Amino acid sequence: MTGFADLHHAAEPLFLSNAWDHASAMALAAQGFGAVGTTSLGVAAAAGLRDGASATRDETLRLALTLGTEAFFLSVDAEGGFSEDPGEVGEFARELAAVGAVGINLEDGLGPVERHAAKIAAVKAAAPDLFVNARTDTYWLGDGEGTRSRLDAYRQAGADGVFVPGLTDPDEIAALVGHLGDFPLNILYSPTGPTVPHLTDLGVRRVSLGSLLYRRALGAALETVADIRAGRAPQGTAPSYADVQTWGHRSDPAHSARR
Repeated sequence: MTGFADLHHAAEPLFLSNAWDHASAMALAAQGFGAVGTTSLGVAAAAGLRDGASATRDETLRLALTLGTEAFFLSVDAEGGFSEDPGEVGEFARELAAVGAVGINLEDGLGPVERHAAKIAAVKAAAPDLFVNARTDTYWLGDGEGTRSRLDAYRQAGADGVFVPGLTDPDEIAALVGHLGDFPLNILYSPTGPTVPHLTDLGVRRVSLGSLLYRRALGAALETVADIRAGRAPQGTAPSYADVQTWGHRSDPAHSARR
């Protein structure tokens, strides 16, 4: 039986769509996605909180609780672990694993390398089977300087894969893949960057959508209301009431077919 970690070494990269609530996760699963991630921006915005401010620990855990027993692999975007204390981050990871999550995404925010490495080590000690996707923001918040040294430190600390959002140059992606070898590299899809087939050819092992689906959903809602107000028929499609009812209903954990 294929495990979540194995999906990072398959013939095709893991294409991870990111949900922000129960219905969006179940809708993605209904499209055949065997693994679903969460987006910290979507979870935070839906709760009226700021992303990246360590404010959504409870909301993130609550969503994991509702999704962890569903019939797909769940990877949780946990910002920087919602604490600067590695022990507290490890405890949060243990709670995620206990409710059924199989992966965690931890971002460094360009903070001290040693501190982020300590968080990764604490997570692996508290929840050894949790796939740690160690994110560095060297391209997201900077010019890419120090990427390799950070990723090497996080790999040494026990990370199972690394994530470099903001990196879109094909040559730089290929060079980083060459540096990492068989170690999984996760790239954030960008509409202005390489396509998924191109990323596959470059050797990327995981492609994430991040907050894109959530932002596109908001954009579609604004376009729809603008069309209706202007007297135009709204474009695009909308799921039926019955579909949303189905996606929004939590499964009985006793009857969920876990992988």
